[in-house]
Amino acid sequence: MRPAVNRAARLFQVKRPAKIVVVVVDAMLAVRSLNKFSQSSTFFFHKLIPVMANLEEPQGVTKPSSIGADTLKRCEDIGEASLWRKQKRITFQGDTVNGALASRGWNYQSLGNARDAWCLVNRHYSSHCNDKCTGELSNKFLRSIPEYINIVEVGPRDGLQNEKQIVPTSVKVELIKMLVSSGLPIVEATSFVSPKWVPQLADAKDVMEAIQNVEGARFPVLTPNVKGFEAAVAAGAKEVAVFAAASESFSKSNINCSIEESLTRYRDVALAAGKLSFPVRGYISCVVGCPMEGMVAPAKVAYVARELYDMGCSEIALGDTIGVGTPGTVIPMLEAVMGFVPVDKLAVHFHDTYGQALSNILVSLQMGISTVDSSVSGLGGCPYAKGASGNVATEDVVYMLDGLGVKTNVNLGKLMLAGEFISKHLGRPSGSKAAIALSKVTARASKL
Repeated sequence: MRPAVNRAARLFQVKRPAKIVVVVVDAMLAVRSLNKFSQSSTFFFHKLIPVMANLEEPQGVTKPSSIGADTLKRCEDIGEASLWRKQKRITFQGDTVNGALASRGWNYQSLGNARDAWCLVNRHYSSHCNDKCTGELSNKFLRSIPEYINIVEVGPRDGLQNEKQIVPTSVKVELIKMLVSSGLPIVEATSFVSPKWVPQLADAKDVMEAIQNVEGARFPVLTPNVKGFEAAVAAGAKEVAVFAAASESFSKSNINCSIEESLTRYRDVALAAGKLSFPVRGYISCVVGCPMEGMVAPAKVAYVARELYDMGCSEIALGDTIGVGTPGTVIPMLEAVMGFVPVDKLAVHFHDTYGQALSNILVSLQMGISTVDSSVSGLGGCPYAKGASGNVATEDVVYMLDGLGVKTNVNLGKLMLAGEFISKHLGRPSGSKAAIALSKVTARASKL
């Protein structure tokens, strides 16, 4: 086998190897051209990954004219002739970026608008992969994931509510408009709670009035009781949410009442909403762990979920408020809840305190969950959970789902612009790893 490899390599006389990281030759072509092995040979190279150190024509590889016509033709047939083709420049919305990385088989997507030469390297892994083995693995591990995932953007409410510096109403409204323009179907706009408890959202009425004519998305608002519900309706809300907890201690510290007392309040809200045919979303916090009680039993979560479902909640979001969950603790929690609530009525809401949010989302999708909460730029946190970082960043969720070949209808470039907008206003970098990395790619591309 080694002589065949050596001889095959001599087809490509490398003059300056420092210019090329990897050159892979299709070994079946080498076998046929060298006549050294029988047709039953199973020796082959897999996954062409040429990474060019120079953006111009690869130096160190002989030009096509010096390679046998038959060999080149066969290479073209399998889509690998691009090894010897001069890298072409790719134009996005009037701005030009070099296509060097395209030699790796990655797809570029145009991001943002005409004033931004966003360039996203995005490779999709799905059951439609060309490689048979890879496709079979994709089917095995990803086939249970829904084809479309509904993303609920909670940044304007859950993300901003704990900010100490009051964010102007105009900034909130602009953020909501930018999020809607990115294709997000649901944007949680604000919360009708007492300004005494959440001063950041004291302008709830003004925000709702300002977005009345914004089309393309739904705008649910949080209402802790009937009084809040009535205020929301007066401000033009068409959809509301209630907030319960699976931890007794957390319920008392967060909403000043026991779990049972909160459920009684929410039954009244659900009844009032039902008379107006308003959808009611139910949140459950601390579904895995509580900052005061520690681990929370799945049975407690299932009980609260069942009560919310029975009172008429159209959807129930399961929140890992302090971000301590892992797939090992999320799976049994979901299994317990699914024993009482249909999976299509469930959503997941993960914080990324321990960096587990994306892995928790993935296993949730594999269990049939099709709705995911997230917050642009990773905004948010929990004032009653010390050390709890923000929600999982919407940009990171979209990037992962894009990579899985799952539809979201969200434009990642426009979403990044929204994240950049609010991050600049708050005076801190984005909490999205994907946004930070892609911004660096864009910065490099602009210098080429």
